[in-house]
Amino acid sequence: MNLPNKITLFRVFLIPFFLILLLPVYNGRTLLPIRPETGRLIAAVVFVLASFTDYLDGVIARKQNSITTFGKFLDPIADKLLVTSALMALIQLGDISAWPAVIIIAREFTVTGIRIIAAGDGVVIAASNKGKAKTFIQMLAVFFILLRDFPFSLFTRIPVGQILLWVAVILTIYSGYDYLKSNWDRIKN
Repeated sequence: MNLPNKITLFRVFLIPFFLILLLPVYNGRTLLPIRPETGRLIAAVVFVLASFTDYLDGVIARKQNSITTFGKFLDPIADKLLVTSALMALIQLGDISAWPAVIIIAREFTVTGIRIIAAGDGVVIAASNKGKAKTFIQMLAVFFILLRDFPFSLFTRIPVGQILLWVAVILTIYSGYDYLKSNWDRIKN
């Protein structure tokens, strides 16, 4: 297994730690002896680290010319797991509505289904630039929601994270449409 794939697996490995920090109480039991706000801040740092690995694994794979079929498959799955986990946790905390999360997750299931169909034909579909932009905005939105819009919250009440989340929803719908359009022949068959 090459270094970019190991970095991608590290992103998946960080997800449980992110969730334990963000949701430190399970069935009435405290999982960590820290204040929830401290856990939330550390969770934001872990989320940024995990998000950065999405950029890092791609840069290294291109630089070392070590792009693999496994990496093309695993990288978008790792992104989906990270973002979906964060969205579900933010719903549980009451920080976001379920609507944007359902739209985002529905698109991800649809795209993954198309990838599975393509894989059955021996084709691996890598993430498009539109999909990468969508993922970046989703991650940025989650980050600002985790930080309760800091540093913007110091001088404005504009809900930066929520606005970014709805921008991510629009990009999610658009990139999903583009993905369906680009792969329509594969779906029809």
